[in-house]
Amino acid sequence: MKSRLVIKIGTSTLTQGTDRISRGKLEDIARQLYRLKNEYDIILVSSGAIATARQFITIEGWDKLVASKQAMSAIGQPKLMQIYSEVFSDFGLHIAQCLMTYRDFENEESRLNTLNTLEELLSHNYIPIINENDTVAVEELVLGDNDKLSALVTTLIYADILIIASDVDGLFDKNPNIYMDSNLITEVSDLRLIDKYIEERENGLGTGGMTSKIHAIRICFEKDITVYLVNGNRINFIEDSLEEKIPFTKFIPQKK
Repeated sequence: MKSRLVIKIGTSTLTQGTDRISRGKLEDIARQLYRLKNEYDIILVSSGAIATARQFITIEGWDKLVASKQAMSAIGQPKLMQIYSEVFSDFGLHIAQCLMTYRDFENEESRLNTLNTLEELLSHNYIPIINENDTVAVEELVLGDNDKLSALVTTLIYADILIIASDVDGLFDKNPNIYMDSNLITEVSDLRLIDKYIEERENGLGTGGMTSKIHAIRICFEKDITVYLVNGNRINFIEDSLEEKIPFTKFIPQKK
């Protein structure tokens, strides 16, 4: 029986700090998934539709109006999946697009239908690539970069680990972009003890939406699922975090 791994890939990871999707980063991810596929059933929760659309078209005021963001997402999503397909196929990896909204998790029938779809894809060695359906839902556009969605998927399939790729090495006691004496917190079991760090990091300092990530971790903790917060800009970040070769924050729920 394979272990189950959900990996949340945000826009900052996919673009590598640029204004376009990095094929090099996608190759890095695909190479790791190829090596891990015999050990893990893997699901990706991927943002990046709007960033992809920007490479092809500009809609005036897209950054201010939700409707424009929805239009950009509708343009970019199929192109993003095309890039995924082209890169992953070079490694013999098969992918399937799954667009979801939070409504898919609200009642037992929709949860069961979603679970059955994911189970069927995994059983045929397809990697589901999940994104929020931004043309009909706006939670990700307004609130966060698919963090909550990744947690809901993780708990739905009872994954062993959720890896959230961020643009920093993990949770710090101070903002590492400002304070030279900041320290990485390598392990957290009680989320109540880190509220002061989250508030500081969310104070307009460009720290990658730590509040939404901690909310996702709380959801996973309710099902006793461990979460890794890692720097997706590092090469080989998935395998290296699983083997604990790089610095990152491991969120381990307390045993009940």
